[in-house]
Amino acid sequence: MSKAKTGRKSNSRQDKPKSGHSGKAHPHRDGLIMVPLGGCGEIGMNLTMYGVEGKWLMVDCGMTFADENLPGVDIVVPDPTYAEAEAEDIEGLVITHGHEDHLGAVHHLWRRFRCPVYATPFAAELLMGKFKEAGIEDDVDLRIVRDEGPLQIGPFRVTLIGLTHSTLEMMALAIETPHGTLLHTGDWKFDATPMLGPSSDEDALRAWADKGVRALICDSTNVFSPGVSGSEGDVRDELTEIVKGRKDGRVIVTTFASNVARLESVAHAAKESGRHFALVGRSLWKFYEAARKVGYLADMAEPLNDKEAAAMPRDKVLLLCTGCQGEPRGAMARIANDDHPQISLAKGDLVVFSSKIIPGNDRTLYQLHNRLALNEIDVVTEKHRGVHVSGHPSRDELRRMYDIVKPEMVIPVHGEARHLIEQADFSVRECGVAESYVVLNGDMLQLGPGTPKKVGEVPVGRLAVDASGLVLTAAAMLQDRRRLSHNGAAMIVLVVDEDSELIEDPRISLIGIAEGAEEKELLAGADRAIERELGKINGRRPADDDAIAQAAVRALRKVVRQANGRRPITECEVVRLEEGERVAADKWKEAV
Repeated sequence: MSKAKTGRKSNSRQDKPKSGHSGKAHPHRDGLIMVPLGGCGEIGMNLTMYGVEGKWLMVDCGMTFADENLPGVDIVVPDPTYAEAEAEDIEGLVITHGHEDHLGAVHHLWRRFRCPVYATPFAAELLMGKFKEAGIEDDVDLRIVRDEGPLQIGPFRVTLIGLTHSTLEMMALAIETPHGTLLHTGDWKFDATPMLGPSSDEDALRAWADKGVRALICDSTNVFSPGVSGSEGDVRDELTEIVKGRKDGRVIVTTFASNVARLESVAHAAKESGRHFALVGRSLWKFYEAARKVGYLADMAEPLNDKEAAAMPRDKVLLLCTGCQGEPRGAMARIANDDHPQISLAKGDLVVFSSKIIPGNDRTLYQLHNRLALNEIDVVTEKHRGVHVSGHPSRDELRRMYDIVKPEMVIPVHGEARHLIEQADFSVRECGVAESYVVLNGDMLQLGPGTPKKVGEVPVGRLAVDASGLVLTAAAMLQDRRRLSHNGAAMIVLVVDEDSELIEDPRISLIGIAEGAEEKELLAGADRAIERELGKINGRRPADDDAIAQAAVRALRKVVRQANGRRPITECEVVRLEEGERVAADKWKEAV
């Protein structure tokens, strides 16, 4: 009977490093093992390890963006503790494509496992830029590969299969092992008119189906979307129609910098409408230059930069900008805030958001839309016109992939728990796949020989890329930073004599807690509370400095909590003056 299985019941430990892993006897020496360290139970941060004959193949090593719970942190990467422990047996890291959630952590983590890295020319070009920034460009064994033939990486025979996606050179991996062939899809879609690069190689997929596919490890990002994801060709036509229809004013399109096909489509729209094409934003230039360097966009004229675009008549230029998610430092937000050094907007101009709204960015992006609207600037989004299509498969495309590949089982990846469970259920109940298996980060799943089974768990977690280096997201430093952002901070300085009596009123500083009349009232209340608390702890023996500090912190936090519910990080410094020092201090005060 067909059935969908789950590797474990809960994902509650997802963000906490596990203390160890079962099966240090290396179950992968006797079978085929899959261990996701990222990307299973979350969107982004993809990293999967496959083990056989005591050796490992790593697929992708990506990052994700930090949320408001990690103030001061922009990027989060997988905790590579397990990969580091197995580093001697890792034969190679294969990158499926050039998106940050698949390669953006390599330069941060490579020193932990130091294996060869395999990437297509475009992804390799992006990686080299990162390696130079990290100062490891001469250390990494970076091997540029194409789809011309299989790679022998230790006991793994890996064949690249070209699939369409929202960036260049997306490669699925057919991984041959003694226990069967795995087809790791990476991110993909079916698009008959991808505009840049070939369509998905369905013939190659069918050839692997004929040989037999043990498991399809498949993208789950769009599993809740019905139908198909749509074509880049349709987006090009829509953008061209919109831009040609604007005879006056400046037009700006903003999209994901990695979507080189969209970049070319915007350039096409500019040419068709008689406008000059310009790029605004460093990341767009980075992807443009990487694509040109490896042979793409050869027929496209060099774009204008922002200074050159600013000098053009407003109705003669079409600008492509970064910041489609409303990022405060992105070009689009700076232009909307009239904070960009070169580009500005005026009444009647048009901004086209050729992108989806990523969950979590809704509030920021809607604020940006509202700001533009209030300045009488027209806004077009995917909700109004067909200006964006996803790079991930919707349900009909998933069904088609199952029909082509005919896998023995489906293992969903690249999604939150709800995405993984939905694809597992969809593949079995609606598409006739024999079975599916849900794995979450840290699960060690044995895929062969015999029936798939969970054989252990390994350490997983998240590392914040901080100015001080890589830090566990659960680290005390980041917890304090988070508390500061929500509750503020307070500093108390107490000057006491030999008998632990206050020589002067407490000196209290409040940061991010209150202001104006409320702050004055809090300070007065805190003064009284600290004096009362110190009176309680001074008995026959004067209280020591630690007891005094703890009492003062306790008193102040209680006053603040009762006033506004905050629990500030509070520090207290106790300055103890001996008799002679006190007399000198009193004389100094009198003189002043």
